[in-house]
Amino acid sequence: MDQAMDINAFEGRIVKMEVDYSATCDEKIPLCKEMAKDENKFNEALEILLQLEKQTRIGADMVSSARVLIAIVQICFEVRNWNYLNEYVTILVKRRSQSKQAVAKMIQECCTYVDKTPDKETKLKLIDTLRTVTEGKIYVEVERARLTKMLADIREADGDVTGAATIMEELQVETYGTMDKREKVELILEQMRLCLAKQDFVRTQIIAKKINIKFFNDAEQQDLKLKYYDLMIRLDKDSSFIKTSRHYLAVVDSDMIAQETERRQKMMIYAVLYCILSPYDNEQVDMMHNLSKNKLLEELPVYKELLRLFMCKELINFDALCTVYGAELNTFDIFNQETSHGKKCWAELKNRLIEHNVRIISNYYTRINLKRMAELLDLSEGECEEYLSRMVNAGTLKVKTDRPAGIIHFSQKKSASEVLNDWAFGLNELMNLVNKTCHLINKEECINNVMPLPVAPSSS
Repeated sequence: MDQAMDINAFEGRIVKMEVDYSATCDEKIPLCKEMAKDENKFNEALEILLQLEKQTRIGADMVSSARVLIAIVQICFEVRNWNYLNEYVTILVKRRSQSKQAVAKMIQECCTYVDKTPDKETKLKLIDTLRTVTEGKIYVEVERARLTKMLADIREADGDVTGAATIMEELQVETYGTMDKREKVELILEQMRLCLAKQDFVRTQIIAKKINIKFFNDAEQQDLKLKYYDLMIRLDKDSSFIKTSRHYLAVVDSDMIAQETERRQKMMIYAVLYCILSPYDNEQVDMMHNLSKNKLLEELPVYKELLRLFMCKELINFDALCTVYGAELNTFDIFNQETSHGKKCWAELKNRLIEHNVRIISNYYTRINLKRMAELLDLSEGECEEYLSRMVNAGTLKVKTDRPAGIIHFSQKKSASEVLNDWAFGLNELMNLVNKTCHLINKEECINNVMPLPVAPSSS
C-alpha cells in the first residue's frame, strides 16, 4: 500500500487510510462507464460503482471515493438522465461517514453541468438540488454562492427582481474564508445592484459597508472600483450631495479612465456641481477647497469660476447666474427638468445661492432692515424670513429678529462667561501694549543719554 495515511483538509485532522482502492478504481470505473453506454446495463454499472463507493468510504480512501462519486454523476450526465443525477447526488451526500473532500469534488463536477442542461426546468431542478445538499456546509460554500448567483440571474431574467434580490441576500459572502477576495466583492456588488433595483436603499447602504474601499487601491481592481462607485452614486445622489461629490471625485482619480479625457472632465464637473449643491458646513467648505486645487479643474474654466463664486465673499445674483451658466448647466442630466432629480437639483442650486448671500450679508452687517435685506436677496420679506429661519434651525447662522421694527440682528447677546473672557483678553492686550510702550520709552532715553550733545557752531 503506497499511501498509509491521508489528510482531510476540510476537517483539519489526519485520517488513516485502511485500504488503497486506487487499483480497483482504475479497473472498474472505465469498465462501468463503458457498460453504462448500453441502456440495459446502465443500472448494473451504477450498482457496481455504488458497491465500490461503499468500500472506499468504509476504507477511508478519500481519493478513490471522490473518483467513484465523480464517475457516478458523469455516467448520469453522459446518458442525460437528469432525474438519476439529482437523485444520486442527494443520496451520496447523505451517506454515513461520507468524505467531505469527496463530496466537494462531486459538487464541483455537477456545477459544470448546470449550463449544459437541455431546458430551463431541468436547470432549475439541478440548481435546487445542489443548493439543498450544500446548505450549511462550509466546505462547499463557494460552489453554493455561485449556484445562488445563477439562480438569481434566472429570476431577474424572468422579471422577478425582488425574488432575485431576496435569494442573493441569503449569502453572507464576507464570512467565506475559502473564496477569493475579488469574487467576494463581485458578489457583494451584485447584492447592492439588486437591492437598488428594488429600491431597498437602507439594505444597500448596509451591504456597501462590507466592502473596504482600500481594496480598490490595487490597479487590477479598477473595473470593480468603477462599478462600486457607480452604485454608490445611484444610492446617494438623492440623499447626500456631498457623498455623491466624493464618489465622482474618486472616479476621476481612477487609473482606468486616466486616458479618457472627456469622461474624466465630465466626472469632475459632476463633483463640482454636487459639492455646490451640498448644504453649507465645514465638510462642504473643505471639499470646495480641495476641488479648487485639483489640476483637472484648470481644463474647465467655466466650472472653476462657478466654484470660485460660491467660495468668495460676494453676493451672487441668481438671474445673472442663469444667464451666464444656465444653458451650460442644462446640458447635464443633473439639471434635467424632465426628471424629479433634475427639478430638485435646480431648486437646491437656488437655495444654496440664497443661503450663500445670507451668510455674506451676516459678515458685513451686525443688523439690517428686513426690507433692505429682501432687496439684496431679490426676495419677498416673507421668503427672506423663511430662509433665515431655515438657516437658524440648521445651526449655520445665529439671528435675532425684531419683528415690530423689522430689524434683523446678526450679533448675538453674549453670556456672562463670554463677556468675562473677552474682558480678560482685552485687558491682557492692553497690558502688553503698556509694556511695549514703556520699553520703547526706555530705549529712547538710553539712546539720548549716550549720544553727545551737538556742539553749537562758533560765531566768527
